[in-house]
Amino acid sequence: MIKKIVTLAVVFQSMLSISAQQRPNIIFVLTDDQSYELMGSSGRNNIIQTPNLDKMAQDGILFTNAHVSTAICTPSRICILLSQYERKHGVNFNSGTSVSDKAWESSYPVVMRANGYYTGWVGKNHSPIGKGGYTSGLIEKSFDYWYSNHAHVGFYPKEISNIYNDAIAFTQPEIINEGVNDFLDPNERKLKGAVHFITNRPADKPFMLSINFNLPHGSSTREMKSKSTDDAIYRTLYRDLDIPLPPNYVARADIKNPKLPKDLWHTDDRQEGYNYVDKPDTAKERAIREMQAVTGIDRMVGNLRKKLKDLKIDKNTIIIFTSDHGLFGGEFGLGGKATCYEKNTHIPFIVYDPTAPKKAHGVVSDALVQTIDIAPTMLAMAGIKIPDTFQGKDISTIIRGQQQDVRSYSYSENLWSTNFGNPRCESIQDKRWKYIRYYKNDNFSAVKLIQYGKEMGIPQKDMLYNLHDPEIAIYRDYIDSPLNGEQPVYEELYDLKNDPFEAKNLIAEKQHTAIVENLKKQWKIAITNARGKGKPEVYRYTDDLFPGGAKD
Repeated sequence: MIKKIVTLAVVFQSMLSISAQQRPNIIFVLTDDQSYELMGSSGRNNIIQTPNLDKMAQDGILFTNAHVSTAICTPSRICILLSQYERKHGVNFNSGTSVSDKAWESSYPVVMRANGYYTGWVGKNHSPIGKGGYTSGLIEKSFDYWYSNHAHVGFYPKEISNIYNDAIAFTQPEIINEGVNDFLDPNERKLKGAVHFITNRPADKPFMLSINFNLPHGSSTREMKSKSTDDAIYRTLYRDLDIPLPPNYVARADIKNPKLPKDLWHTDDRQEGYNYVDKPDTAKERAIREMQAVTGIDRMVGNLRKKLKDLKIDKNTIIIFTSDHGLFGGEFGLGGKATCYEKNTHIPFIVYDPTAPKKAHGVVSDALVQTIDIAPTMLAMAGIKIPDTFQGKDISTIIRGQQQDVRSYSYSENLWSTNFGNPRCESIQDKRWKYIRYYKNDNFSAVKLIQYGKEMGIPQKDMLYNLHDPEIAIYRDYIDSPLNGEQPVYEELYDLKNDPFEAKNLIAEKQHTAIVENLKKQWKIAITNARGKGKPEVYRYTDDLFPGGAKD
């Protein structure tokens, strides 16, 4: 009883802090695998059609220097939900853990709901929350409206989960659009698959809606089949154009000097799903599909803004748009993600705040911002006290034109180092220079796992993806070792101003010694802050405890 009274007091105090001012509605749109250049307003792609995102950037603020803290789906999304670096929250595909109930209490959706917001979640959930991860039911119960499935949504969601069977559309952006309309508009056709914990969105409450795409993720673009039921966007758009290969593209057969030493990055063990980058024709085909998918998402953004206007709630609804990370398309012969290179960490980031002063509209900002800043920023905009567990920064002062920067350095890390060959690494960067450090890669080969598993008749999925208890300790050592003195085996320095695609490693050039030394000092500060105090608030989540249930 005492705990409940204290909680109510905190909620009441938070709501008082915004005085009589009407609290804004907030919509957060998150895509998957969308690199920075997959958007017209990035200025790096003169082919892709994203008129609605470009218009939102013109009406709001476009961040040109936004980065993720971890460039792979699950940990990146948890970084956003909890406003914590992965080193703090401790959940990844190789961690053997799920987010604990205690940690989840401080997630932005739970905090906003506790402070009077009507909350909804539409689309992909790829975050294991609670005991049992995806089967715990904790995340579903944390929202007033739920129209989602766990893991991948797929390009054709009805083939993945029955929850989407009542939708009129067949393709992901359009089905998600139906869910968005169902959440926003009480007069819209009700989706039978959606879970309404409250019958209709209360007119007297502000709302917070999270829209989560599984596009242009490689698993979904791989499924695109140009069906007769697909919109023309997904059948014909961009197919009459000469699609260029990415800058610094190298076909697998032509690789002479690997981007990283072979004993550091075991490229032969890369997941099969990224092999399309190996040949120019398949790389171009996937680039077309990615652009088609983003154009479909862009149309949803346009529909969203029109729906808000039709409902006469557009003047008080903030929209935030970004991605959980980018994706290689064959640059330097690379495929996939989970690195600290710009292609993976640098993402689109647009905020439209209709309540901001006029001077803050149509702004292009080069401020160093990160996706862990989204949660504290939303809470600040809502007048809600930011939990002490958050590690991100409130960037609402930049969005409202009151401040230009909130940090001098941006920190990213990759702790997903497995039999698929990716090395552990960390990066620190300012607006010009980036320093990356790598650690020894002793991981067993995925190719050998497949080979020996086949000999013994063991399913390939079990050999590659089953996670066992001892790996919890390995992952935790990945977190702590650099802080306990583990030395890098390889280092890189890039001049992002003159080499934005990170083609030339300058680490050995003596004229940059002072720059490197400063960045190493900043790395030490950043990784220490990222780790924080205490052990991660997680549950054991392995196939030993949940046989067959911890693979997603």
